Amino acid sequence: MLRLLVIHHSPTPTLATLTAQVVAGANDPELAGVEVVVREALATTADDLLAADGYVLGTSANFGYMSGALKHMFDSTFLAVGGALDASGGAGDPAGSTRNRPFGLYVHGRYDTTGATRSVLAITGALGWRQGYDVLEILGEPTADDEQAAYELGGTIAALLVG
Repeated sequence: MLRLLVIHHSPTPTLATLTAQVVAGANDPELAGVEVVVREALATTADDLLAADGYVLGTSANFGYMSGALKHMFDSTFLAVGGALDASGGAGDPAGSTRNRPFGLYVHGRYDTTGATRSVLAITGALGWRQGYDVLEILGEPTADDEQAAYELGGTIAALLVG
């Protein structure tokens, strides 16, 4: 069975709602053959990432950056899952076993999500992951349309796994 790993940091009711919608979309009854595994960012290990076929990442935008919890997850797993840096510390040519796996991203902020989105995309690029859906960036209180978009994000990444 294919495995979709939803990695999130959801410290607020808003992010918890968005995460629930992503998970619901990934578990849509029309999508057969995908096991959806949900992990808090701080509890996610390299083994979790290696065992997954695709990923959905969720984070708050904190002071122009991704959450510290998601950053910790990347810091503690990056090299073990195939991240690559060149001699200058920039993204190298990733050759690890997670290369080309699809991922999606949702980011919630009060005022700006630009830096958080940019930082996650830089790391996923260095991992060689393939963006499977537009980044869902939400400012302020999410609307019903935002919640539907989160559902579609989860469903789309799950559907990419089954082809």
